[in-house]
Amino acid sequence: MDALWWLPLLALAAALPFVLPRWRLRRALAQPLPPAATAVFERNIPPYRRMDAATRAQLQQLVKHFLHTKKFVGCEGLEIDDEMRYTIAGQASLLLLNRPNKVYRTLHTVLVYPGAFLVPRRELGAGGVVTDTRHTLLGESWEDGRVVLSWDDVLRGAQAWDSSHQVVLHEFAHQLDSESGHTNGAPYLGSPDSYRSWATVLSRDFANLQYDAYYGRTDSVLDHYGATSPAEFFAVATETFFGKPWQMRERHPALYDELHKYYRVDPRNWADAPPPAWQPDIVFTTPATPGRSFAVANW
Repeated sequence: MDALWWLPLLALAAALPFVLPRWRLRRALAQPLPPAATAVFERNIPPYRRMDAATRAQLQQLVKHFLHTKKFVGCEGLEIDDEMRYTIAGQASLLLLNRPNKVYRTLHTVLVYPGAFLVPRRELGAGGVVTDTRHTLLGESWEDGRVVLSWDDVLRGAQAWDSSHQVVLHEFAHQLDSESGHTNGAPYLGSPDSYRSWATVLSRDFANLQYDAYYGRTDSVLDHYGATSPAEFFAVATETFFGKPWQMRERHPALYDELHKYYRVDPRNWADAPPPAWQPDIVFTTPATPGRSFAVANW
């Protein structure tokens, strides 16, 4: 009989690794962010200035969750400060608003360099010759739960939000993409019908961007880097969706609608409409060129 007294203690010990993290998270979410955090949001996340009170509160909760569960590491001697944490967590959390999520469930570490950084690469050339090279990057997303960012370029994007060059949005779009099991431009969408619509629209616009990039057309609202692969197209489209929503809705309405359904926000509510552009009397269109297609399903 005396041994039975140990059973509740054993049960408690077994449950503690599951209960304690949840309790700590609830406690972290219950704490208000300091005024310095909202000052950073106002300064470095332009959409925050135009959000309603409920959306601001939701973003703040997402930021608290992000900061509680992710580790920041400074590289090349960079000292991580609160502005870096609040800026990166806040911009990354824009992609999570109104969506059921676990705040980048596979991500555990954000590495931050002072500026652009070099990474080694091995490239396979003609005749099977392997060459060691070094590439300069502004950001990188790894499927092992890490994101790498250049702080200079995070700030540059914050100061020119409508440039649609947002390294945080780009790399964290890759994180969402990888949650489906593969980083291929088809994040987890839910129903099979959603995948069919997604594949049709994004494959077509991806092929059109490849055409624009190949012929050097400079009037595209989407950065030509998106023509590299379906995964990069999704990340570039995400940058444009949040940075140039009015232009994207005008030039790529079906693509905008797909991203609107996925992200469940309309960034036009956070940005002024640009002045009407001059329109020629005759508009010439070009057919889409064959290209790599987006996955129809990733389950």
